[in-house]
Amino acid sequence: GPLGERPLLEVRLGELHTWISTCNFSPQGLLGAVQRAWSSYCAKYIHVKQGGPAGISMLLAGYCLLSYGWNYQHLKRHRWRKYH
Repeated sequence: GPLGERPLLEVRLGELHTWISTCNFSPQGLLGAVQRAWSSYCAKYIHVKQGGPAGISMLLAGYCLLSYGWNYQHLKRHRWRKYH
């Protein structure tokens, strides 16, 4: 199919710059990309016939890592203040 309609994992390395130039970087285009990514995540890990805890646990682990990353500087300063 056309290069603009292919998902990122099907684009060859030589075609990457052309594929990126076909992307829509407006706020509406970015919102559409986020919605497509969320729906594909749900279709692959959440809404499956033989459901398991994998999708929810991946989401929870991602939230924990992101939260730790946001609070790292605060936690680092608290650790140093605690012992010195």
